[in-house]
Amino acid sequence: LESFYGRQLRLSPHVLGHSKAHVGRVVAELVRAAKAQGLQPGPLSLSLRGDFVRIGSAYEQHKVRSPDCFDILVPLRLPPHLEPQPCSAEGLGTRGAFVCGLRARAGWPRRYRPFAEGFCVELQGRSHLSSGLVLRWFQGHLQRCLGAVRYRLQERCRISLSACPGRPPTLHILPCSDYVCCHISMAVRLIPAIPLGDALYLTALPPEGPQGSPAPEALWGLNASRQEQRLLSWLKEQAPASSCHLKCLQILKGLRDLRGQGLEEPFSSQWGRVLSSYVLKTALFSLLLQGPLEAWDERFLVERLEDLVLYLRDCLRKQVLMHFFLGNASLPEAVALPRFLKEAAPVNLLSAFDGATLDLAAFQLINTWFQAPHIIRMYSSPRYLRPAPTP
Repeated sequence: LESFYGRQLRLSPHVLGHSKAHVGRVVAELVRAAKAQGLQPGPLSLSLRGDFVRIGSAYEQHKVRSPDCFDILVPLRLPPHLEPQPCSAEGLGTRGAFVCGLRARAGWPRRYRPFAEGFCVELQGRSHLSSGLVLRWFQGHLQRCLGAVRYRLQERCRISLSACPGRPPTLHILPCSDYVCCHISMAVRLIPAIPLGDALYLTALPPEGPQGSPAPEALWGLNASRQEQRLLSWLKEQAPASSCHLKCLQILKGLRDLRGQGLEEPFSSQWGRVLSSYVLKTALFSLLLQGPLEAWDERFLVERLEDLVLYLRDCLRKQVLMHFFLGNASLPEAVALPRFLKEAAPVNLLSAFDGATLDLAAFQLINTWFQAPHIIRMYSSPRYLRPAPTP
C-alpha cells in the first residue's frame, strides 16, 4: 500500500502548488473579463458576481495521481423575486440528492417578463429558474470573453473552452514551456453557482441521474463544499499531526479505480457511481467522528483503512449512507452549520441504486480489499494505467 501510494497516488506539493496558482491566475482573468462584459442596467439578465470559489479534492489535499483537473464555482448575480424552494427528490429522477427549485415569487412584475422568457421554465404552474438555460448562457458568455483573455495570457499559456450539453464548460490550459517549471495541461471545470448565503450554493444537477433518468431542468443541486472544507480544517487541528485520514481516502480512491479496470459493463459504470469520491468522503467523515482521532495516527494506517472499507461495506448492505450535513445534529459545535442545512430533510446518498447493485458493490469492495496486493500488481502495469488527458 505504501509503495502504491508513493508511486501512483501521491502528488508532488511543488507541482500541485504551481498548478493551483496558475489556474487561479487564469480563472481570475476570465471571471474579471466576463463580469465587465456582463454589466447591464436593470434586473433583466444574469451576470457574474466577480469572484470564484475553489472546491474539490485538489483544494482539500486528497487529490490523487496528477494535478490536471480542477473544479471552480463561479457565483452569479440574480434578479430579485427568486426564492429557494426545497423539493422532494422522490419520483423526480434525482433520488440520492438534495434538490431545490428557484421559484418566482407570486406577482412577478411585468418588467421581469423578458428575464422569465429567457431563463425560466414552468413547474407546477410557477416560473422556475432553468439550470439548462443558465448553463447555456454561462457557456456563451465565457466564450465571448475568451478572445480578450487569450490575448492577455498568450505569453503564459494557451487556453480554450469546451462543453457538453447540460454540463458545465471546461477551461483547458496549456502552459507555455518557458513560463512555469511544471508543464502540465490542466482542465478546469467552471461551474455556475447560485449563492444562497452562508457559503452555500446551488449548482445544476447532472443531465442524467444514476439510473439514466433525466434530471428536471427546474431543479438544482446543493453544493456544501465550503462546509466540507471547514470540517476538514477542524479535523486537521484536532487530529494528530501525522494523521492518515486523507491518505486512507486517497488509497481507497486508488483501489476503487484499479478494481474498476477489471469489471465488465454495465456494472463497471455503476461501480464508479456507487463508490463515487463524494460517497467515500462522506463515509470517512462519518467514521472519523465515531471514535478518538488519536486512533488515526500514521502507525495505524492499515487498521483505519480496513475500518473504512468495513464501514462502507455495511452501508452498502444496509443500503443507507446519509448526507453528512443535511439535518445532522451530531456535528461538532466548532463546525457551525447554516440554518438552511440544519432544517433540510436528510438524504440517503444510496437511495438511487437498487439492492442488487449495492450488494454486488459490497462484495466487490471486500474482494478488492482482500486482494489489494494482487490488484495493485495486475492493474498498475502500463497496459492498464489511464492515458494522460488530452489538452
